Amino acid sequence: MKHPVHRLDDTVHQRVRLGILALLEPVKSADFTYIRDELDLTDGNLGRHLEVLEEAGYLLIKKGFEGRRPRTWISLTKEGRRALHDEVSALREMIAGFGQSKL
Repeated sequence: MKHPVHRLDDTVHQRVRLGILALLEPVKSADFTYIRDELDLTDGNLGRHLEVLEEAGYLLIKKGFEGRRPRTWISLTKEGRRALHDEVSALREMIAGFGQSKL
């Protein structure tokens, strides 16, 4: 059996992208400003990470207006939710092995 590190998804595992997915997991959707503020990111930095996750099929991004104010809503896709859960599962498996040295 391969070590769980081989199941980590490089797209998900990056710190900011993991944070984005974790923020979105318990909610139907969140707006751009909320995610930006929670993760203490610049607009450009968050925008680039959202692009990567959207290109991977992990996010759905909807742009619209609330009154006259533009809003961007982000939600996890089924694939994104699965990728996050797989990532967490692999991390849990790795953590469970701590202190069980085979040396």
